[in-house]
Amino acid sequence: MLIATSRRPEAQWRPQCLRRATLWTPQYSLQGTRLGLCWRTEQALGQRCQQLTWCSSQLPTMAWGLPSTASLARFCQKLNRLKTLEEPTRETSLRRHLTTLDLTLQGVGGMVGLGLYILTGTVAKWMAGPAVLVSFSVAAVASLLTALCYAEFVVRVPCRGSSYLFTYVFTGELWAFLVGWIVLIQWLIGVAAMARVWSSYLDVIFSYRIRSFTEAHVGIWQVPFLAQYPDFLAAGIILLFLAFVSCGGRVSSWVNHIFSAISLIVILFIIILGFVLAHPHNWSAEEGGFAPFGFSGIMTGAATCFYAFAGFGAIAASSVEARNPKRTVPMALAISVGVVAGAYILVSTVLTLMVPWHNLDPDSALADAFHQQGHSWAAFIVVAGAICAIITLLLNILLFVPRMVCAMSADGLFFQVFACVHPRTQVPVVGILVFGVLMAFLALLLDLEALVQFLSIGIMLELTVLTTSIIILRFRKSPPSSSQGPGSPVGTEQASAPEPGQLRPALRPYLRFLGGCRPGAAVAWSLSVLVASAITLDCVLVFGDSALHLPPWGYTLLLLLSSATFLLSLLVLGAHQQQHRQDTFQVPMVPLTPALSILLNVFLMLHLSYVTWLGFSIWLLIGLVVYFGYGIRHSKENQQERPRLMATHSSLKMVPALQPPSQAPAQEPGHMEEPTSP
Repeated sequence: MLIATSRRPEAQWRPQCLRRATLWTPQYSLQGTRLGLCWRTEQALGQRCQQLTWCSSQLPTMAWGLPSTASLARFCQKLNRLKTLEEPTRETSLRRHLTTLDLTLQGVGGMVGLGLYILTGTVAKWMAGPAVLVSFSVAAVASLLTALCYAEFVVRVPCRGSSYLFTYVFTGELWAFLVGWIVLIQWLIGVAAMARVWSSYLDVIFSYRIRSFTEAHVGIWQVPFLAQYPDFLAAGIILLFLAFVSCGGRVSSWVNHIFSAISLIVILFIIILGFVLAHPHNWSAEEGGFAPFGFSGIMTGAATCFYAFAGFGAIAASSVEARNPKRTVPMALAISVGVVAGAYILVSTVLTLMVPWHNLDPDSALADAFHQQGHSWAAFIVVAGAICAIITLLLNILLFVPRMVCAMSADGLFFQVFACVHPRTQVPVVGILVFGVLMAFLALLLDLEALVQFLSIGIMLELTVLTTSIIILRFRKSPPSSSQGPGSPVGTEQASAPEPGQLRPALRPYLRFLGGCRPGAAVAWSLSVLVASAITLDCVLVFGDSALHLPPWGYTLLLLLSSATFLLSLLVLGAHQQQHRQDTFQVPMVPLTPALSILLNVFLMLHLSYVTWLGFSIWLLIGLVVYFGYGIRHSKENQQERPRLMATHSSLKMVPALQPPSQAPAQEPGHMEEPTSP
């Protein structure tokens, strides 16, 4: 027998299912405490439903302060907007007269002084020992892979460019700012290190009297990362060159050629006389062996030696005057890297054979080695070559850094005060003074070993971003040329060809799950997975046994998973259509060549010390504050987007007014009438 229960006022807001439950209840629920339990449960459920109804009604109000999907999309578009090169910028009016030999000499001159006189002694003394030649070999391979990718950007943008410009044109604004910010700290520290080495080599001529005088009158400091004594000579040479550059002084191409020739002659002199004075016993186990710091020391040395090849950017500055950039620029980059790598390997070999690695003076290793052998006249020749090479590098970098900061300021990404150019000398005086004084301050106080630690991480991260940009560029649809009309046969041929970023037609029957993706979507995801798997694989290789303390099975499992993911993402990238252009140089074997470059660069970066990463991270955080606090709002590309957005918004507002009365606009979902409750 079923007994009907009375309906209570609360039933007006209860759901229909609860109302039916209150109309008919089993007979046994009316007995004793079971009736009260059922009623309390029913009442609690009703109150819960009322709370859920109120929360659902308040959801639009609570979500009002959160950013919408459209605003997040616009924000991401701001971070990835590209710089548009005007036609006068792309076409040069300079006479194309530079040959492959000219560009090669400029590349050699930009590289040979960095590693030969700055890094060789430091890496051999503190990181790799005699195995410094292996470190230079590994760094040369990584630099060659990166230089090939760099050559494609140089040829594609026929103007005086740098990594900052290439990244801004092909990758995005945020990445361009970070690359420019990294290049800035890289050359600030580089100039300080060069000045200290120049001071040390000059001190050799005076039999170290400058150092003795400073230590006697100032004292010796025992502070980590600071030099044992302030190097007033290094700071003074920077300030002297600063005054020369501020007055409009330049280094002509023939001066670069002369100093490059002097450097090559001095290198040949060091190699020949060094093999004559070599003692193979210095590589024996009694002196510590060939690799006293092990494999980790060799890789740490290779990561540091990567900076020795950073000067090939000098070729990009002169590529606009090359006769045939498609041919001369890649050949000059490859030849200069090969010549300089051979010079580094031979010089480091004779250096560690002449003097035991633990007896080297890292500040002036080559000159001190001949001095220890009793050949002071040879030390003077080495000092002369070092002074010529470092002076040229200092002047070129002191000209480059303020101009790059001026370019960032002209684009609106940095403070406008640095874009001011002197009307008579056409020199960015503010940038030269501010950053020149900062360079002098770093050279005055910091130790050479501390400076060297920060040199390579910046250049490797900068060029890794450029290498990743090659993959993005190759699978992106190229914009139509303004010189081609709508009826051009070339345009018709390009329209009928598969679009870059799409799956190759021959593979569509086998990879149907990728065929439905829009062009570039699968490439973007695969590239992200490729970079993430490369970082994971390198972390397992570097830290798997030491820092992570992984068991053997965990180490093997992570190694196999990350390797398989890296190869799979590489295969997915290779399955998509690429750009194929005959009018410019293109890196061979894409995406394999850039992927190997990314893998090797990340592997080398992970061997740098945690102090280097900490200081570099602080510098990046400062840069992000500058960009999001100033650059993103004052960007020239942002100012050019505003009129277009306002025009688009105005046209959208005019659409309802132009519609006929019979075509009423559809009602928005947010304003739809809610159904009434029964």
